[in-house]
Amino acid sequence: MRGRSIFPNLAIVWASLAFGISVGFAATPQSAPAPPILPTQFAAWQIQGTPQTSKDASVADPANAALLKEYGFTDVESAKYSSDDGRTLTVRAARFADASGAFGAYTFYLQPDMVREEIGDQGSSLGRRVLFYRGDVVLDAVFSQMTAMSAASLRELAGRIPMPTGNAGELPPILAFMPHHGYQTNTEKYAEGPLALDAIGSPLPAGLVDFSSNPEVVLGQYSSPSGAGTLMLIEYPTPALAIAHLRGIDAAYHAAEPQPGVTAVEKVGPFFDKRTGPIVAIVAGPLSDNDAQTLLGAVHYEASVTWNENTYFDKKNNIANLLVNIILLCIIIGAISLAAGLAFGGLRVLLRHYFPGRAEEIEFICLDLSEHSSVRVKERERRD
Repeated sequence: MRGRSIFPNLAIVWASLAFGISVGFAATPQSAPAPPILPTQFAAWQIQGTPQTSKDASVADPANAALLKEYGFTDVESAKYSSDDGRTLTVRAARFADASGAFGAYTFYLQPDMVREEIGDQGSSLGRRVLFYRGDVVLDAVFSQMTAMSAASLRELAGRIPMPTGNAGELPPILAFMPHHGYQTNTEKYAEGPLALDAIGSPLPAGLVDFSSNPEVVLGQYSSPSGAGTLMLIEYPTPALAIAHLRGIDAAYHAAEPQPGVTAVEKVGPFFDKRTGPIVAIVAGPLSDNDAQTLLGAVHYEASVTWNENTYFDKKNNIANLLVNIILLCIIIGAISLAAGLAFGGLRVLLRHYFPGRAEEIEFICLDLSEHSSVRVKERERRD
């Protein structure tokens, strides 16, 4: 036994470990595949053939594939539909990682001359083309012929689009800080990276925005009595980052000559900026000082405070629940007392009725307050 080798035992151990690891990987739950975007039928439209799907952004837009990836592109699905009257409809749906990416892509494709449509979360049309987004999906629909029911059909299609869950369905909070007064329709743009920032006509280069700090950028065109200008909002994760980047922007703009290694600001005319909370607001363009300051003043950050301390508003610590329990206890005690009194008194009455002699032997203390009580007492004393 002393000369017996231990290698067979080691082989068994390693085989067991390998089997356990393989079982562990096999037991790891796999992420569920994304549901199909486009339905086979909606309103009066019936799909023709099989939808074409792809995870390649160049299939969705060959000229802007990299930009779509920056917005979080995941997959695209396209299909052709037909109606009973012979009309056709081509739909291309691009899905993104969240609603922010879909909104950014929608604003990228949005043109100023489009007409606003109440389709999906936001929609616009131009001729036979309708562009809208719903949740994390941007849809581009082209009709062979428009009718009065075309918009209603697309509203039904928007209602059939699978919606994202959790935070993936929420839009960027920075959008709420864009002023409404003076806004020029269809000029709002949202960027999550340098490619989109360069494509939407930003007054600042991507180097000064510094996307390594994970900012969110939105801009729009505004009109004023003195002219039109661009309002750009950059929201950083913290106010400290906003202060540091605002200093860098001011230094780059006021520099007489660009310094080596320092990104310069393109001279776009008057330039005004300020910080409010974690947001850097910039106004650029041919506006008067008063109009620019008015537009900047319309951007005001208000911090929302969330109080996470436990308030102990449960059954144990709820005063209303305590009062209800006290009332129920009083009712129960009263019911028990009433039942006991009725039972004891009823038993006494039954004994007197059926066993008159035995009833006198049962001790029963009572107060006889009737007017004949003294007479009965004297008779009882005479009998004794």
